[in-house]
Amino acid sequence: MVHLTTVPNDDVAQAPLVEGLQNVKFEQPQEDEVTASIYGSRFASEGLPGHSLPDGEMPRDVAYRMIKDHLTLDGNPVLNLASFVTTYMEEEAEKLMAEALPKNFIDYEEYPQTADIQNKCVNMIARLYNAPTDADDDNAMGTSTVGSSEAIMLATLAMKRRWQNKRKAAGKDISNPNIVMNSAVQVCWEKAARYFEIEEKYVYCTEDRYVIDPAEAVGMIDENTIGICTILGSTYTGQYEDTKAVNDLLIKKGIDCPIHVDAASGGFVAPFVVPEMEWDFRLEKVVSINVSGHKYGLVYPGVGWVVWRSPEFLPKELVFNINYLGADQASFTLNFSKGASQVLGQYYQFIRLGRSGYRSIMLNLTRTADYLAACLKQMGFVIMSEGGGKGLPLVAFRLNPEKKHHFDEFAVAHQLRERGWVVPAYTMAPNAGKLKLLRVVVREDFSRSRCDSLVQDIKQAVETLAKMKDGTAEQYEINPMLTGDSHVKKHHTSSGKSKKASHHKYKDEKHSLQGQTGKTHAVC
Repeated sequence: MVHLTTVPNDDVAQAPLVEGLQNVKFEQPQEDEVTASIYGSRFASEGLPGHSLPDGEMPRDVAYRMIKDHLTLDGNPVLNLASFVTTYMEEEAEKLMAEALPKNFIDYEEYPQTADIQNKCVNMIARLYNAPTDADDDNAMGTSTVGSSEAIMLATLAMKRRWQNKRKAAGKDISNPNIVMNSAVQVCWEKAARYFEIEEKYVYCTEDRYVIDPAEAVGMIDENTIGICTILGSTYTGQYEDTKAVNDLLIKKGIDCPIHVDAASGGFVAPFVVPEMEWDFRLEKVVSINVSGHKYGLVYPGVGWVVWRSPEFLPKELVFNINYLGADQASFTLNFSKGASQVLGQYYQFIRLGRSGYRSIMLNLTRTADYLAACLKQMGFVIMSEGGGKGLPLVAFRLNPEKKHHFDEFAVAHQLRERGWVVPAYTMAPNAGKLKLLRVVVREDFSRSRCDSLVQDIKQAVETLAKMKDGTAEQYEINPMLTGDSHVKKHHTSSGKSKKASHHKYKDEKHSLQGQTGKTHAVC
């Protein structure tokens, strides 16, 4: 997700970091003569440029070191258990991707082999999802994207345009499209609906159900519904929504409504862990599927994929035939120029691992997640995720309310952050009783040994908080519905350090589920 940045006014940009510092006179560094030390140069005694392009140059080794030093306060990606995004690839994959950095993927004429590799990836993914391949003129099709957010935007556009075309042909109004989805959807679905002027119709979670209710979802369909979104792996609890039940109800009731499966996280897990589960193109109402290559596809960010069952579900008027740099191209994308590295990284993983390699990795992750859940359950936590391969390899858990702790899940997250771990705490989707939860995403490089270290630190975190007095522990809590800054938000999060980066005009919005209900958008 790309964040909006506010450009500060001159008085803010020129203000000293500490009030009153402008009155202190410092000896100014002189122009450098020959020096063998980066930290002996004048650049080490100056702040990094942040508001205006500097007038002069900086030696390349100094520029590298200054930026590298600036980044040292970032979290360690390996210990960031909030994100599904891949943090490990083999050296050969990294080398292949680095060599492709200068390639503009859109230049098919200049880099035809790279374009061919994208086609190979689309073919493999479509067959992995059981796309129909027996018809001569009804081929499945797909494309790479920057991530699942772009893929979802494209799929939503296709559903909306297909609905509009059918309504126009029948002489009906096309001004009020809507889409049915779970209130626990990732924020990109809210964006897609808002940007493309589609009404959101939410199936709300409850205190004991965190996925879509098939009957309720189908019951919300009307003549203006462009489609239903089901999620293969909720970002909160990792559970797989029952796409087959939705599909069967649509068929039973004779309702012509397409299903799009958001398989951003589960699309490279379920086919290998629970291959018998029907959620993909085996179901006749499933018309499109997106998946993130940079999650369990095991590629560094960002690459995603979207596949359609047939041309019937991707209206022709959305596809542009472009003659660019000497070659005719069919294009359906929100981006144009982009690097080729991630697509090549995806193909490397496909041929390097094959089905057996992906199966081995995903089963290992599932075992590790089950082990972690068992440990946390023994420690007294309530486990909210499903194990045994019934969901993503993650563990969602919360404090047992019966124990009446004087601290909450956000306080536990803060304690773990002090130990280097990034284990996020969230407020659950609306109508779920404002439940708070913690979530650990088990990625490829999260070994059993590392898991043991985390378990030990969680145990110590809870013991530390239990010894604190009520008032001390409460300062570590975050209530998303309050406007005041808590201790954690103010001192120990990136948002606390960069509070001036967000423009005041965009604060306190009420059009999103987070603004309306306090739902925390889970990191993906």
